[in-house]
Amino acid sequence: MQYLLLIYESEKNWDTMTEAEQGKVFQEYMTFTQELQGSGKMKAGDALQPTSTATTVRVRDGKLTRTDGPFAETREQLGGYYLVEAKDLDEATEIAKKIPSARWGSIEIRPVVVFQNA
Repeated sequence: MQYLLLIYESEKNWDTMTEAEQGKVFQEYMTFTQELQGSGKMKAGDALQPTSTATTVRVRDGKLTRTDGPFAETREQLGGYYLVEAKDLDEATEIAKKIPSARWGSIEIRPVVVFQNA
């Protein structure tokens, strides 16, 4: 089964880190990603640009509105994701707890729906 591991953390925390601290976290992510790829569990994954680059689109009564930024103000912002293959939620949780940002942010685990072609 595939699970999407959504990485949430405060963008402000990143801005307060020194260059050395940012480099350490980046290296932790590279190591984690390489290990996940090596295990064959990783299907995809990416970091996202800051929320200041986001655009939200809504269509109401056929009318398009487009606004800068995310849909809602939150303490933590979506910063990236991993799409993984895991046998169950327990295995997905074991993978998620190793994501570096789990130590100061949160990781949302969402099962992926697989639609059968008719």
